[in-house]
Formats: sequence, C-alpha cells, structure tokens
Amino acid sequence: MFKKILLGASLLLFVACGEGKTKSEVIKLQGSDTILNTTQAIAEEFMKENEGARIAVTGGGSGTGIAAKLNGTVHIAMASRSIKEKELQKAKESGINLEEIVLGFDGITVIVNHDNKVADLDDKTLGKVFEGKITNWNELGGEDAEIVVLSRDSSSGTHSYFKEAIVRNGKKESDKEYGVKTLYMPSNQAILQEVKSNKYAIGYIGMGYMEDSVNEVAVDGIKPTFQNVADKSYPIAREVYWYVDADRKGDEAKLVEFALSPKGQAIVKSEGFVPAK
Repeated sequence: MFKKILLGASLLLFVACGEGKTKSEVIKLQGSDTILNTTQAIAEEFMKENEGARIAVTGGGSGTGIAAKLNGTVHIAMASRSIKEKELQKAKESGINLEEIVLGFDGITVIVNHDNKVADLDDKTLGKVFEGKITNWNELGGEDAEIVVLSRDSSSGTHSYFKEAIVRNGKKESDKEYGVKTLYMPSNQAILQEVKSNKYAIGYIGMGYMEDSVNEVAVDGIKPTFQNVADKSYPIAREVYWYVDADRKGDEAKLVEFALSPKGQAIVKSEGFVPAK
C-alpha cells in the first residue's frame, strides 16, 4: 500500500507540473507501526479527493516518529502511546506547539498459536509471563514446554504501553522489565507470523492486525472486541494518536480534518480499530 501511495503522489505531481501549477509540499508522517496501515489508507483516500496533495507515510515506531517531529523532519508523528514528559519539554524548548489528536482506540491483543489451548489469563499472571517469572506452559494449564515470549522492540509505543500496563501492573514506581529471554520483534506482522508458526510462542499485536490464523487470549476474562475496547472494559485498551502542529495549515490541516471526519473515521474502523468519533 505504501508503494501505491508514492506512485499516486508521483502521478499527481506530474499532472500538476504539466499544467504549470505550483508543486505542493509533501506532507510527511512517521511513527507507530500499529497505525501505519490505517494512516496509509487515510492518506491514500485523502489524495484521491485532493488533487495535487502529496503525502509520504513511514513507520519505525512511536519513539522514532515523535523524535522526527521534534527534530522538524516530519509534519505528523503517529504514536500508540502518549507523549512523554521529557519529549513534551523538548517540544516546548524548540518552540513546537504540539496538539495531541486521538485518531482512534486500540485493544492490545495477546495471541497464541492455534494449537495452544490457553485461552484466558489474568493480568498479573500475564505480567509474570512477560517478565520471565513464569516460563513453562504447564504453569498455565498448557503443555510441558518452554514459553517463547515475543515483544515489540523498544522503539515501539506498544512495547512501552504493554510494559507499563502489564509487566509493571500499572505501577509507575515499578522497575520491572521484560524477561531476559524475550525475543524482540520489529513489527506487529513479525509477531503474528512467529506465533502462527511457533506452537509455544505468545505475543501481542494491535487489534487491527488480528486474523484467524492465531488465537486471541482473553485478559481477566475479557476479550478485545470492538465493544469492550470502546467502553474501556478490556484491560489493555488505549488511544492511538497523531501529534501535529497546533497552528497547522494547508494540506496538513486538511489531512487532520479529513482523518477526524466521518469518512476518515470509517477508514479507522475498516482497519480494525475503534473510531475516536
């Protein structure tokens, strides 16, 4: 889909130049892998409706996107965690007036292989699994086999959120970390593929990436359904964000407006997330 966006942008640029029009600025977005596909879909539809608009969307993780925004190399940072206080302070020091846009809501979905019969874990037990304190599936009612724990890498906002909410049980004073045998993966898709092929793996992905090739694990008896995420009854439901200039203008402002419009929010829903509006 990313190649399709760039191709569309190139074609629009060619038409504009051919007609002698002023070439529009490329609006750059970077960040969260969790909402990468959703953002690409929004950008693609926006360019269809706005002749001459040019948008480039790349991933790399929430931390990477926010850093790029603070360094002035992108217009919009995509994030699956809220901005940290030190990042906000840097923005203020740099004279960047940020606005936090809630694009939608996500339920971080814990997944296991189809052949794994473990279907429900309470949040504290799940935290011990990812902390490396519980290491065998037989401790969870499964087979006598070592648990292969998969996490997103440290640049991911989902990595940070899951650590705070589950590994540290929501306790800000906690210094618990992921277990030493944890395998860190570069994307939601990488975790999905590994769980699909590894009978003894467990990992987590954004709800928009969930598919029938793996099984979801309920947390505290609650599944990450659309309704449970919308009403926040699912324990690891969270917002997903765009961080933008408060004084944005031009295509950047139009893109944000489109993303929050009924059509933009319908795209958020079609990508498997809960719309913000």
